[in-house]
Amino acid sequence: MARPLRIEYDGAWYHVINRGTCHQSIFTTDEQRRYFLSLLADTHDRFNAEWHAYCLMSNHYHLLVRTPEANLPRIMRHINGLYTQYYNRTEGRDGPLFRGRYKAILVEAQAYWTQLSRYIHRNPLEAGLVKHLAQYRWSSYPAYINRYKRPAWLTCEYILTSLASRQVIQAYKAYVAEGSDREITEYYAKYKQPPILGSEAFRDRLKLRTKDIDVPGLRQARVKPTVERIIKVVCQHLDVGTASIRTSQRGQTAKPPARGMAMYVCQREADMKLNEIARRFGLKHYASASTSIRQFERRLAQNRWLQKRLKLIKLDLTPLS
Repeated sequence: MARPLRIEYDGAWYHVINRGTCHQSIFTTDEQRRYFLSLLADTHDRFNAEWHAYCLMSNHYHLLVRTPEANLPRIMRHINGLYTQYYNRTEGRDGPLFRGRYKAILVEAQAYWTQLSRYIHRNPLEAGLVKHLAQYRWSSYPAYINRYKRPAWLTCEYILTSLASRQVIQAYKAYVAEGSDREITEYYAKYKQPPILGSEAFRDRLKLRTKDIDVPGLRQARVKPTVERIIKVVCQHLDVGTASIRTSQRGQTAKPPARGMAMYVCQREADMKLNEIARRFGLKHYASASTSIRQFERRLAQNRWLQKRLKLIKLDLTPLS
């Protein structure tokens, strides 16, 4: 029987799950877990994969990913292929590691991303591995609550800012502690989950193959703003000159973070890769662009004024249809 085709489009969100063949472990050492996470970092840089949550269990993993370039098969082929080679080499074995092709559930993001992140993060607790989720090192939850340093390739802001609270970290802790939603629990309790997690309206849009499928924020799906347009709009809303964005200036911590915001918008709204952002903003290495964006994300998560500015900027960058 032919495998069902995956639904792919720019900006799609997926909950990806894969398990070891015959229920065998796929992680037996911390070195293996670190290597798997390094592959997430690698695909973030190479394929523009946007990782929003993860949890590594002993015999399976959960990933919440957005694909700005509609390239999920390429991303997962890279991860599963390289990890299988590494695992076999470190364990002195050969043959397939995973039960089969990974499961990718297409998600109506804004309606379900907070619920899904909670479901993913609660896995170790539900399995009885820990009494407190902050104790579990191999999920993104400790990074969400600032227990561990957040890696550059992990994006937490979409989910944290959706809670609409000034104290987003405490709000997210309380949200996760409440337990998973009944709808989500029942969905994943089914023997075979439907390939789409979303409303009837979302499913209808998929059937019609319209361009406005599940685009976060206020974006239109296909038309991407130019760097010049982004810089102009950011300058207008933050009341700064272009020089403060195009060139690095020391001592800007007390000023509106226009440069970091512009880089952030280039990555999120124009789907630019870190190497391109670094080149456009006069940086020597993509890691510098990643650091600037991450610093802005942290400030954004705590600053409601910046969140409002960002929404207005996205509106101005949205082409009229």
